[in-house]
Amino acid sequence: MLKENERVAIYLEGHLHSEYGKMGIGAIRYLSNKIVAVIDSKNAGSDISSQHDISKNIPIVKSLQQAIDLGAEVLILGIANSGGKILDEWTSLIKEALEKGLSLVNGMHDQLANRYKDLIKDDNQWIWDVRVPQFIPNIGSGEAMKLNNIRVLMIGTDMGSGKMTSGLELFSIAKKDGYKSSFIATGQVGIIITGKGIPLDGYKVDHACGAVEKVIMDERDKELIVIEGQGSILHPGSTATLPLMRGSCPTHMILCHRASTTSLRYPKNILFPDLKKFVKLNEDLVSVCGTYKSAKVIGIALNTYHLSKEQAEKEIERIEKHTGIATTDFIRFGGASKIWNLIKKG
Repeated sequence: MLKENERVAIYLEGHLHSEYGKMGIGAIRYLSNKIVAVIDSKNAGSDISSQHDISKNIPIVKSLQQAIDLGAEVLILGIANSGGKILDEWTSLIKEALEKGLSLVNGMHDQLANRYKDLIKDDNQWIWDVRVPQFIPNIGSGEAMKLNNIRVLMIGTDMGSGKMTSGLELFSIAKKDGYKSSFIATGQVGIIITGKGIPLDGYKVDHACGAVEKVIMDERDKELIVIEGQGSILHPGSTATLPLMRGSCPTHMILCHRASTTSLRYPKNILFPDLKKFVKLNEDLVSVCGTYKSAKVIGIALNTYHLSKEQAEKEIERIEKHTGIATTDFIRFGGASKIWNLIKKG
């Protein structure tokens, strides 16, 4: 696993502004390690702060060797494509990194540790396949219902709608406010950033709820637990929402949504329902007709990255008025504090 003192380079070739670059951008935004370079030949020569709303002085370079010259010890494959496949065009980069003594962080479903173990030079070099489950859990039992703390589950209308980012922002605000808090990472990016969690999509469906329940119960002493969401109940390729709900038994939910969109990014023929109805669906699923404790959607976190400031403000106002739920962009307008204040009020 990644140690805090290890210097990192992030591979984002061709995806610095792509939805598939969310893993690398998440690491850039939240990872505590020193990031010496981002590899993306198209934008080489610039700085990450000129490409994204991130106040860090990280150079963008053309090649792996340039990143090594800047002190990189670990290479993070920062691209999370659909299906989590290692692409053929990455093979030469992976081999070069390992042959030159770098360790490797791999967030894809395809595993690399066994494939390239012969290229590991010494005990200080490693390959971390993040999506490999580390334990086999018991079957879920609803045990989290007995807890008296605050448990906030991030849900979404789609994949890549900002669930991890919004969750980390809420977690950060609560910690600054003095609350004993924990962030439960359920995907590869969150696990890399926090150093712990569960790769939920790496578990068999029958084990998923129990895996969530275990990590929740491990943090039972916390006043606040923020649970990173995965996928969407709307998406035909996602099975994550129900295990997250049953395993965490949340007290609150936050809905994450890409502003001014009408359908899933893929498949585009799946249209979004009215957000008000979608909120009610998720609230009904949490409680199952009162069998479990109810949990309301306390806020809506909009991703307005693709809109102008004026357009974003109008869309936030429109959705807040339509749903009656506090709405904001957690990154652009620092909206996590707005929602956190509502959660504290109960």
